[in-house]
Amino acid sequence: MKIIFISLDTLRAKRLGSYGYRLPTSPYIDHIASQGALFESAYASDIPTEVAHTSIFTGNVGLTTGVVSHGSPSTYLPKEYDWLPAILRKAGYTTAAVDNMYNLKEWFARGYQYYMNSVGKTRWIDGQAINKLAKPWIKEHKDEDFFLFLHYWDPHTPYLPPKEYIPSFYDSNKDPYDPTNKSMEPAFNHPAYPFFKYHHYDLLGKITDVNYVNALYDAEIRYLDDLLKDLDEFLYNEGIQEDTLLVLFGDHGESLTEHDIYWDHCGLYEETVHIPVIIRWPGHIPAGVRISNLVQHVDIMPTILESLGLETPKNIDGKSLWPLIRGDQVEHHKEIYLSECAWQAARGIRTDRFKYIETYDSGPFTRPPVELYDLIKDPNEENNLVDLYPKQVEGYRNKLNNWVQSKLDHREDPMERVIMQEGLPFRKRIEKVLSEYSLSWDDWKENPRRERIDFAVRIQ
Repeated sequence: MKIIFISLDTLRAKRLGSYGYRLPTSPYIDHIASQGALFESAYASDIPTEVAHTSIFTGNVGLTTGVVSHGSPSTYLPKEYDWLPAILRKAGYTTAAVDNMYNLKEWFARGYQYYMNSVGKTRWIDGQAINKLAKPWIKEHKDEDFFLFLHYWDPHTPYLPPKEYIPSFYDSNKDPYDPTNKSMEPAFNHPAYPFFKYHHYDLLGKITDVNYVNALYDAEIRYLDDLLKDLDEFLYNEGIQEDTLLVLFGDHGESLTEHDIYWDHCGLYEETVHIPVIIRWPGHIPAGVRISNLVQHVDIMPTILESLGLETPKNIDGKSLWPLIRGDQVEHHKEIYLSECAWQAARGIRTDRFKYIETYDSGPFTRPPVELYDLIKDPNEENNLVDLYPKQVEGYRNKLNNWVQSKLDHREDPMERVIMQEGLPFRKRIEKVLSEYSLSWDDWKENPRRERIDFAVRIQ
């Protein structure tokens, strides 16, 4: 048997046709979904990339492992934690990855017999490079039982899709560089601008139209969709498609200007924490299964292990998705606990109706300390109900605090350590840029005008 485990970095669920999007971003992903099981309410409990993938491969949330922050220099995953590739290698599977997260933290290479680092000459990774490395390896090992992890980054910033993909999502009669269009000004005058100037905006040119940037994101997804089609057709031609358990998942989504977040994946709002999860296994999973139950990243690992008849490690946070796939009438999760510690530090709870968020450090954003949303009446999370429902707020506050304490079990809170001792990782990145222009963080956040930095660049 073969398992191909695919991370679709920065892929927002609601930007796929199979999740209700009206534009043609994902015809082949939708095709794969029609052949297997799609989880409509899947969530990233820990964001962004580093902590999300740690949860996926351990079956444990960040508070269990202690890995809650993306980019924290002190974060370390102890080797005693069960790690999916290591479990499968011990069980006799050939394990391989086409990935670059080893450059973030060493534990992402654990358990692999073959680790093909996808980092190239530029800091972004074109999915063609993933297929170019993956297909020869698959061909060489197709007669073995294997686990292959593929990490595609195409929807991630900077959005640089092949130009032929853009017209499907942006009116070619419009000028995305029209100087009279001021729709980009809020992004350019946001406190996070120093970071995104170098890592995004400068790479896109002098774009003035917000809609064009969003179109580039859609075009990236469409490009990724073609790459997945190319890979799947290769599996078919090699005669192993029917014998392959294919798992597609997003590690987190992307905010496209919502909630004052301009083309990034922070904030515990639906745009970022609602992710796609699609599983296809011909002959084992019926075609066209759609599951509405709340599920989360940590459920994927025990699902893989049950598929293979392997024992699931004791005391992990995840639960196998197979009862849901089989249609058993079971309660899976009453709620999902959410966490982030990179741009912002916050925790929250997502139930089948409500979202509760506590923000401890808002970083470059302005956030209320507590938020409560009715996601049925207010799916865009625009109307904070904190003042209207004080009893519910108190209930969620107690529930979140009890959950945190139960996970810590008298250990130090790793998020508190980052906030109080290290500082938020992405704020430190902004401060480093600002120091080049003799600007302090407090001064910049009070008056974040792009012209202040652009003028400093001109006089250097």
